[in-house]
Amino acid sequence: MARADPAGRDRRRTAVLISGRGSNLQVMIKACGCPGASASIALVLSNVPHARGLEYATAAGIAARVIDHRAFGDRRAFEEALDEALEASAIELVCLAGFMRVLTPLFVERWRDRLLNIHPSLLPAFAGLDTHRRALEAGVRLHGCTVHFVRSDLDAGPIVVQAAVPVRPGDTPESLAARVLEAEHRCYPLALELVASGQAQVMGERVVIEGASSPDAMLINPPDR
Repeated sequence: MARADPAGRDRRRTAVLISGRGSNLQVMIKACGCPGASASIALVLSNVPHARGLEYATAAGIAARVIDHRAFGDRRAFEEALDEALEASAIELVCLAGFMRVLTPLFVERWRDRLLNIHPSLLPAFAGLDTHRRALEAGVRLHGCTVHFVRSDLDAGPIVVQAAVPVRPGDTPESLAARVLEAEHRCYPLALELVASGQAQVMGERVVIEGASSPDAMLINPPDR
């Protein structure tokens, strides 16, 4: 059953899958604790024992569990254990937040249009790893992050929210990553709210957001003076 907020609305029970520090998990926990939020974080799963994000979940009173992928003979058995844990907690939405495992098409289809991921680039550019280094090597002027519904292809799927971050002279992969992470912390809670509230709907492999407007400002880099 979905959890009801103080106003009596049902919140969508959401699980967050992590493998590490859980920085996006922290901001989603905070956002879902606000009055009027449409989602509640009901479960945190990690494939890595002692992942720091598990501590944040426990401190917030959220069920936290480790399902170590190394304990299973193959990916299918691992994902069956994930699925059983999600079903046992009556999970409705799943957010991947630094979850460093590639999911099989079977799992992805099982959670189709209920499975979100955040990627540190403006997809479809720079899918995969080392996005900040690759962006700098390519000489792009704008970089960023993307929250999208997951599909079987790597870092593909209908896009919910994107944020553009300017690339600055002298940037390193580390300095660029830090600014992109700030954008991630704004985008993921927003995307979860849009999906959990029903404002964001997948139609023909595109996301349509009810009542959404677009920014008026144009971001130009270097600035047009």
